[in-house]
Amino acid sequence: MSTLEWWRGAVLYQVYPRSFMDSNNDGIGDLAGITSKLPYIADLGVDAIWISPFYKSPMADFGYDVSDHCSVDPIFGDLNDFSQLVQKAHSLNLKVLIDAVLNHTSEQHEWFNESRQNQDNAKADWYVWADPKEDGTPPNNWLSIFGGPAWAWDPRRKQYYLHNFLAAQPDLNYHHSGVRKAVLENIEFWLKLGVDGIRVDAANFCCHDLLLRDNPPRTKERLTVMGIRGDNPYAYQEHLFNHTQPENLEFISELRQLLNQYPGTTSLAEISSEDSLATMAEYTKGQHGLHMAYSFELLNDKYSAAHIRQTIERLEDKLEDGWPCWALGNHDVERVVTRWDRSQRHEDKAKMLNALLGSLKGSVCVYQGEELGLPQADIQFEDMQDPYGINFWPTFAGRDGCRTPLPWNRTMNAGFSLETPWLPIPDEHIKMSIRDQQLNSESVINAFKSFMKWRATQPALIEGDIKFLDAPEPILLFCRHAEDRAIVCGFNLSGDSQQFTLPSHLQAHQLVGHEFNNTLLDESNQLRFLPYGVFFAVLNTAQCN
Repeated sequence: MSTLEWWRGAVLYQVYPRSFMDSNNDGIGDLAGITSKLPYIADLGVDAIWISPFYKSPMADFGYDVSDHCSVDPIFGDLNDFSQLVQKAHSLNLKVLIDAVLNHTSEQHEWFNESRQNQDNAKADWYVWADPKEDGTPPNNWLSIFGGPAWAWDPRRKQYYLHNFLAAQPDLNYHHSGVRKAVLENIEFWLKLGVDGIRVDAANFCCHDLLLRDNPPRTKERLTVMGIRGDNPYAYQEHLFNHTQPENLEFISELRQLLNQYPGTTSLAEISSEDSLATMAEYTKGQHGLHMAYSFELLNDKYSAAHIRQTIERLEDKLEDGWPCWALGNHDVERVVTRWDRSQRHEDKAKMLNALLGSLKGSVCVYQGEELGLPQADIQFEDMQDPYGINFWPTFAGRDGCRTPLPWNRTMNAGFSLETPWLPIPDEHIKMSIRDQQLNSESVINAFKSFMKWRATQPALIEGDIKFLDAPEPILLFCRHAEDRAIVCGFNLSGDSQQFTLPSHLQAHQLVGHEFNNTLLDESNQLRFLPYGVFFAVLNTAQCN
């Protein structure tokens, strides 16, 4: 890699602490469990880990409701456990990113406890408070992502407070300089402990419209285009005023200035807005933006070569000097091998999707279990933990099905814990355990490791530009090129064999072997894709133009 910035083109492995490894056998994963398995992560060939929240929390939203940003929740360990994790990761050449939950706190946070007491205390304006309308109803029509109004009544202040998520997650008021200063101090606390970066949760939500204007309704045409589930009323508004306000970029600049004081650190923004690709470009622009951003365009259920191409080309058109990060799965969405192409669950599909993700321009996030090709778990209502899913049952099962503990082996509780896990581990997952796959040369995990090892030797895939080539569905074809070297990347997104003749100017030879369920190329330049086949070939840069 020619760049000095390690994060460009890096592979980030997302760890969901509750479900990674339990070291003290209470059924919940913890920091010591992560530390014990860091050699496993390093062996995958990734560059960094992103750890989802482990801060002190009442766990109304499993750590995304923080009651103390500078302490570790006892169920995960303590600060000494975290320091040991960072030290061990660095010894294995792994960078460490942590989740920065900035938009809101827990209702049990000391800031909110003070703020809610009355309207004239020192932190009275640290949260978004508003008077009711004359009829006692909320100040406007804003809605919560988790269902219902985005306003909750507090009888002490006789006002409503804003919560874009759960009522137990009151929104901070980023128009207040004291809030911004305190939040930056919390982030610096962890930078001083040696973290290499932050993933900024709901990065574009931090500022609201000071006039509290109503969001306009979404047109029927937009509902169809957006493809949003109709069981959540949140889908019926254009969210123009409850987030993604211009003033938020001022805070983003302050955050970047802080990170600049710690050379080598990076930031990854989670973006969800009415035009997330435009917001990604805006939030990563210049020296005042964050380093990287990702959105949900490839985390939805739209699965086609055209959708992937259009998403990336639209972003490329908007990006100036920003840098994207792509993900196909995380702790908030259905696992990708189930979500995309539901008709088949196939090991070769998992191998193809991992190779596709690692071939896109930008950095990539791999969610724990994707290296195994784990499908979505079917969680029964009586076992559900996710408040989002419980609220919308039975039309939406929530996020529990992607959060089940990793299956390490076929021993009790899949080697995750000696105690009953906080979520059940499906038998289907146990049969796909890490130990079983490590012993199988044809497994998803061994294909993942082989691909990541090869990718690390290819500057074109790490930092090169991207140009899509015309190909019929379900084939996705593009060039990655850097300096005088280019790689053409081809993917059959279907479970059926496909044939396609490369353009005559693309004279290529294959690079990658059988572990990617590879594609055949004959003397007439015709590709014969096996089901979920993958094709990589070396070109010279001129052939990509």
